[in-house]
Order: sequence, then structure tokens, then C-alpha cells
Amino acid sequence: MSERSGGSAGTGGWPVPAGVLAFTSWLLGVLALVAFVAAEPTLDADQLFFLVDLLGAGVYGTVAGVVLARRVHPVPIILGLTGIGVGLAAFSYGYTQLALVRPGLPAVAAIEPLQNTAWIPGTLALFLVIPWLIRDHRLEPVARAGLLLGTATIVWYFVARTYTDIAQIWLIAPVVTVGLLAAADAAWRWRRGPVDERVGLGWLCLGTVLMALSFVPLALPPTWPSLWMLTPLIHLAVQAFYPAAILVSILRQRMWGLDLAVSRAVLAGTLTVALLALYVVVATALARLLPAADSVLAQAVAAGAVAVAVQPSRMWLQRRVHDLVYGEGRDPARAVRRLGARFAEAETPEDLVSELAAGVAVALRLESVSVWRSDDTDPVASFGNPTGHPTTVELIHRGAQVGRLTVTAPPGETLGSRSRKSLDELASVVAAGLVLVQATQDLDAARERLSTVRLEERRVIRRELHDGLGPSLAGIRLGLQGVRNLLRTDSDAAVRLLESLQVQLDHQVDGVRSLSRNLFPPILDELGLAAALEELAVQHARGGFALDVRAQLPARVDPYAGAAAYGIVVEAVSNARRHSGADGCRVEAVCAATESGGRQLTVTIRDGGSGFDAGREAGVGTRSMRERAGELGGTLVIDSVHPHGTRVTARLPLTAS
Repeated sequence: MSERSGGSAGTGGWPVPAGVLAFTSWLLGVLALVAFVAAEPTLDADQLFFLVDLLGAGVYGTVAGVVLARRVHPVPIILGLTGIGVGLAAFSYGYTQLALVRPGLPAVAAIEPLQNTAWIPGTLALFLVIPWLIRDHRLEPVARAGLLLGTATIVWYFVARTYTDIAQIWLIAPVVTVGLLAAADAAWRWRRGPVDERVGLGWLCLGTVLMALSFVPLALPPTWPSLWMLTPLIHLAVQAFYPAAILVSILRQRMWGLDLAVSRAVLAGTLTVALLALYVVVATALARLLPAADSVLAQAVAAGAVAVAVQPSRMWLQRRVHDLVYGEGRDPARAVRRLGARFAEAETPEDLVSELAAGVAVALRLESVSVWRSDDTDPVASFGNPTGHPTTVELIHRGAQVGRLTVTAPPGETLGSRSRKSLDELASVVAAGLVLVQATQDLDAARERLSTVRLEERRVIRRELHDGLGPSLAGIRLGLQGVRNLLRTDSDAAVRLLESLQVQLDHQVDGVRSLSRNLFPPILDELGLAAALEELAVQHARGGFALDVRAQLPARVDPYAGAAAYGIVVEAVSNARRHSGADGCRVEAVCAATESGGRQLTVTIRDGGSGFDAGREAGVGTRSMRERAGELGGTLVIDSVHPHGTRVTARLPLTAS
């Protein structure tokens, strides 16, 4: 158990009185045990009550010290007084036993009655008073009435037991009745009370019921043999469970400002020990009640039969405890199947990550779960509201970190090694889901970019047709009309005009062919990238722009990378021809291995013109080049070179052929 940093715990406590209560309880227990061992008494069943008192002194003294050191409240004070009361009862019994073998011990007459009275106020207050006080707001009228009724019942039991000879039924009935009323109140608040106070009240209700019912055997007729033993046996089981129930109710709600972190392994161990103790109690009590012959064999057979009958119940209870503490994380395969089912429930990628976060939280009973990408400042998805210190798990996919998972345990708990191991196993499922979502989003983005590029290309074609080919054809049409008019009056002029129109028509035919080739020339698919670049150089040479192509490429290049590289070269050369002022440029294309073991196509276009203005807004051509490279997972860099000129460098990964 440790205290979390940054919380409000540790304020307003009584460390010194808390230490005194815990030390006194333990001291009385140790002295009682020493006196009992020194007396060397003959062991009998009556000493089960002595064992109950010893256990109570240690347990309640410790719990009171932990809580009271951090917050002053009636509950830890009552727990501390309970520890001292049962410690006095245990010491009284041990001291009395020692006095039987060592006559002359002082104050025996004053100490002996304590074994029958010292335990009463504190033990009864555990289930008659404390359940009414475990809440984080002012007592309402019902709670105040219950508190008064519980206090009056304790006084009645103490006075009647000590100073009257009233029948046991009239002593026990009020105690059991008021105890069950306190349990009913806890159950009602667990189901219908304030949401922030419900956590842990179910365990408090169960513990209160067990404490109240443990007194029922005392009211049974003395002619019923062995039933009286149920009281100490049940108390032995409850003493390991009830303090844990109180701590769970207080700590998991951060009640009274407490912010203690309790290991889940400790909680699971405590509850499991309580179940084992309950199992031993039931098995032992039933074995004694069963009729058996005087032989040892018959007793052994009876005990074995009881053990076989109780074992399935114990296993069921233990599974429930592990489900409570660890959730489905105790069985990683079951948790993974549950997460897999959530894949089918998600309708969108965002819903998928949200479902996975919720699935991890539910499976491991966590307060909150958040899923982050590696470089994001905001979570992709989250579940719950974190209030404690987060635990971070890296999300790894194929050896690379794709994100991280941050979780917080419920208030008052920490993640043990078992829960952390389960979290690591579930993280791989979340990582796969995050990669799937990222791939889906990348695909959607690629489709959007592709649609944008296609739209821009259509705009370019429309502009070329509208601004170039359209007016030219209209001019040729007018020229042909002029030729028809000149044929009757001046045939020589008509011939010259026809020759001019033929030149214009040839120029437009070349333009249409160039536009077609620039979009996707047949030679690129037939002969490859190198041949397509050589043909591009020939086309630009006709227009007076020199293109120096240096391609060191294999016979076959990845067609997707080749098409992207060709489109980048066409756009870069067009920009150089229009804007650089140079009369030519150089194009280099090389395939080489990368450091990671793959292969890469590198294309460089360099001119000797006016250079690149990094502050200028990128145009359609520049965006088109970047998008072509980005679609393949490549990069594109545009920079100025010394002493003058612009360089465009595209690096495109090649798929294995």
C-alpha cells in the first residue's frame, strides 16, 4: 500500500494517535500470545475465541492506524478502539491461563472479566455503527436514526449481558436485526445512492451481513451441540474480509480526501484468504455436525465428503473474486476474444478505436483508457475520466511504435504485475486496430488527393482545350472562310493563306499529341521510364528547350513509381521552361538500395535559371508533384542550388518484384 503523489491524502490526519492505537493493539496481542504460550494450556475448542481476538487486534489496529494517520474521522477511531478492545480480551484470557499455572500474579481479579466484556463495544460497533458512517456527505435523517439505534443496541447488549441473566435470544435478536438493517442501508446505497459512493458498498453490505449472522448461533438452544462453534469460526473468516471491505469502500471512492493506492495483488490475496478461511470454517463445522462413528476413519471420510461438497462453491467464489479484481484480464484469451467482437460492432474507424478503448477498460476494470498516436497531442479515443497517475504502454506493430496506451486504475488501486501483463497482451490488439484505422484514414486521404489531382489534370486539359486548341481551331475556321473568298479573286493569296493554316494545324496536332503523351505516354508502359524520358527530351528539343537525360535504370521499374516519376519530371520540366529563364535542364534517374534494405528510385531535375522562391505559394504543379510522391510514401524536395538554379528531388520507394 502506498500513497499517491499529488492527492489530498495525508492532510488533516492524526499520525501520533494513529501510531499509538496501532501500537497498543499489536502490543496487547503480542502480550496475550506470550502469556498464553507461557501457560502451556491444553488446547481445546474454547480457544477459537482467543484466536479471533488476536486476529482482530492486529487487523483492526493496522487499518485504524493507516486511515487515521491521514484523516480524522469516527470510523478509524472506532476501528482503533475495536482493536484495543479485542486485544484486551485476548490479553485477559492469556493472562488468566497463565495465572492458573503461576499463582500470585497481580490484578488477576480485575483483568479476568475483560475477556467477556472488553470486546463488546468495538466488535458490535463494526456492523451496528460503522456502516452508517461510511459515506462522504452529511448524515441524512435515516442514517442518524440508524446510528442512534446501533449505539443503543450496543449499550443494551453490554448492560444486559454484564448485569442481568436475560435469555440469550433477547440479547442476540436486537443485535442481528439492527445489523441486518445496517446491511440493508448499505445495499440500498449501493444500488440507488449517489453514484460516486456506490463503489465498494456491495462488499461492505456482505461483510455486515456476515458479522450480524455470526451471532445467530449464540441464540440457539444449548442442547444443539457444536453450533456455538460457528460464531468464532465465522468470525475468523470475517476478520480477514470485513476490514478489506471497509478499505475498499473508503479508498476506491477517495472518501474523506484519502488517496491511497492498494495493489490489486494485495486485494486479490486478501479476498482469496478470506474465501479460504470461509471454506475451512464451513468444512470444519459441517464435519463436526455430521454423525460419525468413533473411529478415525469415519471422521476422515466425513471430512472428505464435506470438502468435496464445498470445493465447487469455493472455486466459484474464487473465480468471482478474480473477476472483481482483475476483470477479464485474468484470462487474456477471453479478453482478446471480447476485443475482437468489438471490431465487428464499430461502424467507422473512429468508432473502432473507441470500442477498443472501452473494451480494454471493461476487460481489466480500469478507471480510464486513452489511445494516442505517436506524434499526436490529443488522444485518438478515450474512455472514462482519469483521476489517478497514468500507466503508459507503447503500442508496437511490426517492430515499430505506432502509438501509446495510457490507463489509470480505479481510485484506491494500482495495477499489479498480473494486470500489467494482461494490459501488455491486449495492447497488441489495440495496436493492430490503430494501424488498421490509420491505414483506412491514409487510404481515404490518398483517394481524396487522387481525386484532387485528377480534377486539377482535367482543369489543365480543359484550359489547354479552351485557351489553346479552341481559339486556334476557330482561327483556322475563319482562315478557311477567307480562303474560300480569295479563290475567286486572288488564287495566289489563297494558296499562301492555306499554307499558313496548315502550319497552324500541324502545331495544334503536335500540341494535342504532347498533351496526350504528358498525361501517360504509351512508351512509358511499353518500353519503360528511361525510354519515356528520352522521348520527352526529343519533344522539348523541337521547341528549343534542351533536356539532358541521364537515366541509370533497370529494364523493368515498378510501374507505379515509374508513372509517378514521369509525372513529376513532366511538371518540373514544364515549370523550368516557363519560369526559370533557362534554355534547358538536366534530368537524372537512378535506382539504388537504401539503408533499410529496400530499393528507391531517385529522380532529380535541375535547371540553371533564376532559382526557387521558398516564400511563394505553391501552385497546382508543385502540389501535384508532392501528392504524386506522397501517394507512394515518398518525398519531394524543391530547393535552390549554387550559384543559381532550381533543383527538384523526388525519392520514391520501389516495391519488391
